[in-house]
Amino acid sequence: MEEYRELDWDDQIEDDGPEFIILPPGDYDFEVTDFERGRHQGSDNLPPCNKAIVYLRIEGKEGATTIKHQLFLHTKTEGLLCAFFTGIGQRKKGERITMNWDKVIGATGRAKIGIRKWTNDKGETLEFNEVKRFYEPEDNTPKFKPGEF
Repeated sequence: MEEYRELDWDDQIEDDGPEFIILPPGDYDFEVTDFERGRHQGSDNLPPCNKAIVYLRIEGKEGATTIKHQLFLHTKTEGLLCAFFTGIGQRKKGERITMNWDKVIGATGRAKIGIRKWTNDKGETLEFNEVKRFYEPEDNTPKFKPGEF
């Protein structure tokens, strides 16, 4: 993994960053490449609560992209949490589990990906990929990871 660091005001720069790719809507395999803990400050639909931000790497015909997906730790969105953990094979449908965030990075699954459009404060219409749903694995068993028993 690339080593990131803070830049100084006089540092030289050259990395243009990855090309931004919008995948067409459809079903894709993904791998969770990163995870962050955060806090939702509250909105009209959901009170303040903890949130997990997961980064899903997806490879399509157009290239690879990473989708940032937020999971809110609230009973109002418990179904979405269950769908995620079922989708990565840590849970069977209907099963009660304790969420194991330590095993999220490296987990794989399949999801329906869509496109969300929004208008920024300059009036420009922008698009980004979003997860519409996570699919339950066909065999619903955790995937083997080399080096793990």
